[in-house]
Amino acid sequence: MVFPHVAQTKGARIVTDSAQNTQRLIDLLDLSGNLQARTDEDIFVGHTPKQSRPRVFGGQVLGQSIIAAARTVAEERGIHSMHGYFLRPGDPHQPITFGVERMRDGRSFSARRVHAYQDGKPILSMIASFQESATGLDHHDPMPQGIPDPDQLPTTADVLGDIDHPVAQEWAFERPFDVRHVSDPIYLRASGERTAESAVWLKTTAPMPDDQAVHRAALAYASDYTLLEPILRRHGIEWVSRDMSVASLDHAMWWHRDFRVDEWLLYVQRSPSASSARGLGTGSIYNRQGVLVASVAQEGMVRLPDGRLG
Repeated sequence: MVFPHVAQTKGARIVTDSAQNTQRLIDLLDLSGNLQARTDEDIFVGHTPKQSRPRVFGGQVLGQSIIAAARTVAEERGIHSMHGYFLRPGDPHQPITFGVERMRDGRSFSARRVHAYQDGKPILSMIASFQESATGLDHHDPMPQGIPDPDQLPTTADVLGDIDHPVAQEWAFERPFDVRHVSDPIYLRASGERTAESAVWLKTTAPMPDDQAVHRAALAYASDYTLLEPILRRHGIEWVSRDMSVASLDHAMWWHRDFRVDEWLLYVQRSPSASSARGLGTGSIYNRQGVLVASVAQEGMVRLPDGRLG
């Protein structure tokens, strides 16, 4: 799926400026608007940074859709939930048009429907809900204990930086997020315990603007990185398995409390089920103080070659 036929090399490119990687994330979340084109939708346009992969990263379309919806909602109302379906792969060489339907504005909640279009066809359909801050009951599941600090774990560059393949190099040096696996990553091999659980620490590689809407959109972006990984880990399958096909089908997310994506967040993931060439991944995201800030769920297609069952 990602970078088959990898080869180790000592001539890999050196790390790029981390601030530039985060700036690319900020830029892609800064959609241009064309309100004169509005019919029953507000219209925005987003771009895809230059990349080696043939498809737009799903997390990018999620993040951009959230920003488009947020642009049509009162500033004091923050997104608290979204449910979306990936309908078609996105072409990274074309802009993406986002059409936002203002479904409802109530006393404290607003609902929006967003379609992301290319060539006049939707590649993502999403409904999101926004709410003004309110007081009420407060509890959350505790963060797992015994998790190593991120400073004790290898970076993606440590794991993939010596691999002479454009996707490996992009993941190692050009992602806007620093992602550190608590368990051994399964990019190249899945030699550890076959468990349907995984966890990563993540944060942006440079500071982000003081805008909670941008932080929530950026977390949606990053939440698509590894959520299907527990499915593969459970069956001892690495990402570079030849002829394997993996694709996100849908994505749901709930934001519980404010946070910053430029500070370390622990993303705890598990897969409760896999069947019929589909697998379900769920995730809980905690800040470093152990407070649950967001929850995620995603179903993905996982097709293996030659009837391999893992």
